[in-house]
Amino acid sequence: MRDPAKAALLSAIIPGVGQFYNGRVLAGVLWLIVTPGLWIGTGGLLGWTAHVVSAYTAYSYARDRGVRPGARP
Repeated sequence: MRDPAKAALLSAIIPGVGQFYNGRVLAGVLWLIVTPGLWIGTGGLLGWTAHVVSAYTAYSYARDRGVRPGARP
């Protein structure tokens, strides 16, 4: 169980890292490949969208699984 805010922040900094934090390795690799491709391929227009979606999916995955009671941040 992970902290949703931390997962979102990690993916906001580097897309895919929040998914790694959540234990979703394949999703993390996907975001690490797709997001830079969209940044380069569309001149940044869809790169922002992928960046935000990556952070949101990391947040929502962690939120849906909850935080362990008594877990340290």
